[in-house]
Order: sequence, then structure tokens, then C-alpha cells
Amino acid sequence: MSEDIITLLKENVIQGRKTQDDEGIDEELTGPGVVELTQSALDHDISPAVIIKQGLTAGMQVVGEKFSTKEYFIPDMLASAEAVGAAMDILKPLLEASNVETKGKFAIVTVKGDIHDIGKNIVAILLKGAGYEVNDLGADVPTEKIVEIVREYKPDYLGLSALLTTTMVAMGEVIEALKENGLRDKVKVLIGGAAVSNEYAKEIGADAYCVDGFEAIRVLDACQEAKA
Repeated sequence: MSEDIITLLKENVIQGRKTQDDEGIDEELTGPGVVELTQSALDHDISPAVIIKQGLTAGMQVVGEKFSTKEYFIPDMLASAEAVGAAMDILKPLLEASNVETKGKFAIVTVKGDIHDIGKNIVAILLKGAGYEVNDLGADVPTEKIVEIVREYKPDYLGLSALLTTTMVAMGEVIEALKENGLRDKVKVLIGGAAVSNEYAKEIGADAYCVDGFEAIRVLDACQEAKA
């Protein structure tokens, strides 16, 4: 029974069905969605760790593969990411109460002058589903505020997003401000967004460029393995 619930949970993540009222990619799929199945898994004493790893994360890995092969597009990926986000909202109190150790603390932000946040939001949801503690600072955030958050929140990682070529320069400003405040060596900086590239990451001294949320997870997991 427990295996059946996790299998269904994974499939509904792939289908992007947050609740039983949602249609999936496969319109013939009916029954409980991710929210209901997550609660059902808890009711059957399945641990949050199993729900996340074998249901949510496993499902999103398949979504990532379908996205990379152009079988899925942004709306499809967003539906699955939102479903995972809803499941993580259910699991968060249990994770906190049981003191389950996260993979690391990640602060994510769209830099000043840029109000675009859809990509950032997807990355934040994917990282939560992958087991990272995420602090989403929002969009159009001043450099001074980002530095303040790094000082107080002490994240292991900082994700900077920019969609526009006119705003991506703020990423370099953030890195310089972190240096000036003695914080640069305390946090790894990842950048992403349509305006930036791997070359730009090297130019401004970022630790990595991530083309999407799935790449961000691969980069972070590699960092975790390096620490072990």
C-alpha cells in the first residue's frame, strides 16, 4: 500500500496535478493529486524523507528530463513545481519538528531593477523539493538588502537571478559588496537567468552559472558531495 501511494505521488508530480481537481498532461489520469497523496502518505506513516526522495524529487527528476528533451515546456514544468511546493508546505512543520537536517541554506533573489521572478520561483520550489532550506527574498532587491540577509541568515548558497542585460550588472555589484563586507568567502554564489551565461559568471567571480533549477540542484549536490 505504501509503495502504491509513493508511486502515485511520483506520477502525479510528473503530471503536474496539485490536487484531485486538476487535469494532468495525461487527461485520463484522475483521483487524488499531489496534495491529497502527500497527506495520505503521512496518514500511512510514510516518513517525510521517503515522500520527498522517492515521490517528489524522483518525480521532478523525470520532469527535468522531459523538459531537457523538449517534451515538456515551461507551463508543464511550472505545474509540477507548484505541486511539489504545495506538498512541501504540508511537510515543512514535520521536518522542523523532527529536526531533519536540510542539505543546506539557500537564499535566492532577483537583483535590483528586475521584477521578473517566474524563473526564480521555479528554482526555489525545486530546491525545496530537493531538501534545501530556501529563503526567497523576492524581486527587485537592493544590493544592501542582499548583503544584510547574507550577514544575518548566513546561507551556504546565494542565488542571483536577472532576466535583463540592463540589470545583470547588479550581480557583479552584489559580489563586490560581499567582498567589501568580508562575506564573500562565507557563501557560494550561483547566478541564473536569460541575460547571463557561464562566461559572465566567470567574469564577475560567481561560483557557478545554472541554466535552470535542475542544473542548480546538480551543482549544489556536487558541492555537498565535495564536503562529505
